[in-house]
Amino acid sequence: MSTLSAGFRLARAGWVLVREGVVAALPGEELSGLPKFGWRVARLLTRRRALSYERSDRLGKAVVRLGPSYVKLGQFLATRPDVVGNDMALDLAMLQDKMHTFPKAEAVAAIEASLGRKIDDLYVDFGDPVAAASIAQVHAADTVRDGAVTRVAVKVIRPGVRRRFFHDLESYFLAARLQEKYIPSSRRLRPVEVTETLAQTTKIEMDLRLEAAALSELGENTRDDPGFRVPSVDWERTGRDVLTMEWVDGVKMNNIAGLEAAGHDLKAIASNLIQSFLRHTLRDGFFHADMHPGNLFVEANGTIVAVDLGIAGRLGKKERRFLAEILYGFITRDYLRVAEVHFEAGYVPRQHNVAAFAQAIRAIGEPIHGQPAETISMAKLLTLLFEVTELFDMATRPELILLQKTMVVVEGVARTLDPAFNMWKTAEPVVGDWIAGNLGPRSLLVDARDGAKAMLALVRQAPELAARTERLSREIDLMAEHGLRFDETTAHAIGKAEARYSRSGRWALWVIALTLVYIAWKIL
Repeated sequence: MSTLSAGFRLARAGWVLVREGVVAALPGEELSGLPKFGWRVARLLTRRRALSYERSDRLGKAVVRLGPSYVKLGQFLATRPDVVGNDMALDLAMLQDKMHTFPKAEAVAAIEASLGRKIDDLYVDFGDPVAAASIAQVHAADTVRDGAVTRVAVKVIRPGVRRRFFHDLESYFLAARLQEKYIPSSRRLRPVEVTETLAQTTKIEMDLRLEAAALSELGENTRDDPGFRVPSVDWERTGRDVLTMEWVDGVKMNNIAGLEAAGHDLKAIASNLIQSFLRHTLRDGFFHADMHPGNLFVEANGTIVAVDLGIAGRLGKKERRFLAEILYGFITRDYLRVAEVHFEAGYVPRQHNVAAFAQAIRAIGEPIHGQPAETISMAKLLTLLFEVTELFDMATRPELILLQKTMVVVEGVARTLDPAFNMWKTAEPVVGDWIAGNLGPRSLLVDARDGAKAMLALVRQAPELAARTERLSREIDLMAEHGLRFDETTAHAIGKAEARYSRSGRWALWVIALTLVYIAWKIL
């Protein structure tokens, strides 16, 4: 029955996307055969009023009808241009995460249930909601600390959003499985794996304790950084469904007129924003991955304060070195080195030719050297680079794609503040300092230290590794003598999974057929 209900929810979502003109806005003229016929039918079924809207507006209206979980789906897919394409990713990134507020009484009940205390024991005053998004809404409140009243922001999970999301998640998985089964060309994009990633990231985002931990970590990393900080967390008043943090007094970065009226230097803010983001990425390997202007405030002294850290990105040392070296390689026009870095990192399979890959990268790099520096987009360069790497079978790297998406947003904010913004000149001090410390002589000492630590850890694990090797050797001998065998539980699980997979396809086909009958009946 869960598969049947997921099929109906999926059919309803498809109907809404058709009626709001989202499907009709796709480049259907490039299609052929049955897909083109379906696109033409979708155009006939589109509301007349929807045809006058831009594609991004159509998406926004469709998502509002479908509910909060589809807002989150759209925002997630905006981070995966490899899956939905660059144009659609940009449209999805423009989705406004603004929803209707829910009653204050429900927020109070959620807080008391999460923290196990009465609202009057937690706050001396708890106000009405000041902002609402797909997963949570924010209230202004007051607490007492050391005898003084302190203003705080209280983020509360939307009631029922977990249940609604996980119900819709069943239909997302059904769509992904059908896509893998019936559209072989899409298997390279691993739609089921993409859906699993969405499920995991949203689970994390719906536990506000984890967002509080991210705020705390980024706060420690940026404690001594000039001109950037995040709100402090009130851990006593934070739980799974509620996050209490410092109230931020400042002008939102999407309010250009307000920033100018407050006397801020917009060029300095743009430079500070980019350098802070690169510093977090290269130095710390941990960055705010949702830095749109609505999540950025500027205080009276010019300090940038970033809020809403539900989505964060991490880069390992290898990925940071990869990023720095390719940026430095493009700056110095050393395309062979950029290609070698891809192979050294294991991103491009060894069967490809390094020189041929360097030639493809040169096609990206050379055109930018004839342009003024302020017109060259680092985010666009990375987008083109990832497009080229697809030709050389580079596997999808979710952490790099999240970085690319965030860089597109941050660079866009900087250019809004300063249309003549020079990305390369601004980035040079941060990237150059990191390269000097991590790719020069100093890095040899760091690598030697890390190697010594790894060797020491290996020595400590030697007895356990020896015991595992002995057990593995015995298992291999038994396998060679008697062959590979499944236990009863494993065989039963395989059979059950195969049966469920086939049954899902049959249910989906019935749902689609019934939906088409319903649509035909409505038209006639």
